[in-house]
Amino acid sequence: MRFLLAPIVAWAIAQAAKLTLTSVRQRRLNLRVLAETGGMPSSHSAIVMGLTAAVGKYSGIGSAAFAIALIFTFVVMYDAAGLRRAAGRQAEVLNRVVEDLVHMRGVQEARLRELLGHTPMEVLAGAAIGLAVGLIL
Repeated sequence: MRFLLAPIVAWAIAQAAKLTLTSVRQRRLNLRVLAETGGMPSSHSAIVMGLTAAVGKYSGIGSAAFAIALIFTFVVMYDAAGLRRAAGRQAEVLNRVVEDLVHMRGVQEARLRELLGHTPMEVLAGAAIGLAVGLIL
């Protein structure tokens, strides 16, 4: 249980922060943000960094478990800021192309979801939450 507490608490804090920041920015309560990807801070980064910090704290930073958790964390954070962010940018471009087709030829297509990944700052903020929670708990 001691390995699960930090990542779960880090995830909950990141989700609460995301809900608060989005609701303040939009000036209305937006619970939908809890089920969406992207946004500030990255709850993916918070949960994996919370796990890595807890593993390092309880198993030691020289353990095989810590090495596995750390590599897993880097993969998740790279995916969040790199690959999924690039896919979101591609969706943005495709949505513009579809809008042009609608205007020119009347072709109707559903809009693609554009906010798929995180900015590097969102990933770092999530990682900071996870690290802090992992070290404190």
